[in-house]
Amino acid sequence: QQAPDLAVEIVTPSETANEVQDKVWDYLSAGTALVWLVYPHSKRVVAHTPDDIARTFKKTDTLEHNDVLPGFRCVVAEIFE
Repeated sequence: QQAPDLAVEIVTPSETANEVQDKVWDYLSAGTALVWLVYPHSKRVVAHTPDDIARTFKKTDTLEHNDVLPGFRCVVAEIFE
């Protein structure tokens, strides 16, 4: 079974922080190169990479990760429109 290059998870209020982190770990340990956690309430996206770096993008930031999604650019606010 092959891991996706990108995994996107919508975080719901009913999920615990441990549950969310377990999902991230599962994806990254399976070989996924980039995990986006989407937080609808705060309109933020947290990007996780295998090097244990997490970066938070607020609604005015631009999501891009040329290693995984060459040429892709999206302002975070557009996700929530």
